[in-house]
Amino acid sequence: MKMEDIARMAGVSKAAVSLAFSGKPGVAPETRERILQIAQEHNYEFKPRKSLADAASKAITFLVFANSGLVVDSYYQQPFFRELIHFTEERCRALGYSLMFSTISLDKLDEGITSIAESGNSQGVILLGTNLDRKQISDISGKLALPMVVVDNCYETLPIHFVEINNMMGAYEAASHLIGLGHRHIGYISSSDRIHNFEERRRGFAYAMRERGVELDPDCLFTVEPTILVAQETLKNKLDDYLGAGKPMPSAFFCECDYIAISTVKTLAEMGLRVPDDVSVIGFDNIQEARIVTPELTTVHVEKESMAKWAVNALVQEIETGSTIRNKISVDTQLVVRQSTRAV
Repeated sequence: MKMEDIARMAGVSKAAVSLAFSGKPGVAPETRERILQIAQEHNYEFKPRKSLADAASKAITFLVFANSGLVVDSYYQQPFFRELIHFTEERCRALGYSLMFSTISLDKLDEGITSIAESGNSQGVILLGTNLDRKQISDISGKLALPMVVVDNCYETLPIHFVEINNMMGAYEAASHLIGLGHRHIGYISSSDRIHNFEERRRGFAYAMRERGVELDPDCLFTVEPTILVAQETLKNKLDDYLGAGKPMPSAFFCECDYIAISTVKTLAEMGLRVPDDVSVIGFDNIQEARIVTPELTTVHVEKESMAKWAVNALVQEIETGSTIRNKISVDTQLVVRQSTRAV
């Protein structure tokens, strides 16, 4: 029996099984118990998480500053971050390192950095940069005085390793897909929390539209909460007002992330609109839930495993060789066409 088999039997992802086995946060207690019960019933053997003493000095810290924007205390329960953590830990293990976790409230940034720097337990840091600006990342790097790689963000002018998503390419592919299906009146649903990723996605989407001579109506720009998987009354009211002004419903919507896309599908359903028969919807990230929603979501796949591999490789190289060369790595995306989009 393989880990994939246990994941299938438990109705969860492989990443969730790994988290359950390692004892890390990210799965509910009842889910963890169910996974471990299935493993026991099928005589599946797994190695428990190593203690810090066992890990000796070959340890890397996955550092998160929470309570800001998209990154909350329970960030590890969000599909994108959960998968990224899983692949990061796998790569660390393959290179002989353990992965420790440190979550610090953003309003206690200085104290948290000091604690990590003085502990001496970690040889390097992988920093989740999703919600951090240029100054914050620069300050963290300077105060840590440890080898560091930032994932899910990029500031080209900082002498720091960055591994980011090619957000512009993904949104370009999404817009091109919709236009290729004959859509010309396309709506854009953005996140109320603005981060580097979303700004780059907007740029890529606009570039594809201009390239193909399609204009984005400013009235078709809508803003919603980015981490809600149910129908949003706010979006419903905005669409009702839009239609009430005598304007035609867009034939398709691009959503800046899968959470927004799934919420949009459910909101449209409550309005009596069918996806994709009446309106096409496309998301971004390819989280596990994109396969569960009905209809299955057309989205942009983010190669989280490659991001984790590049990040760990760059950090370990600096730790072991003392290299002072920094890299800015942009990992390409891939369009995944499912059932939520169709030709006009």
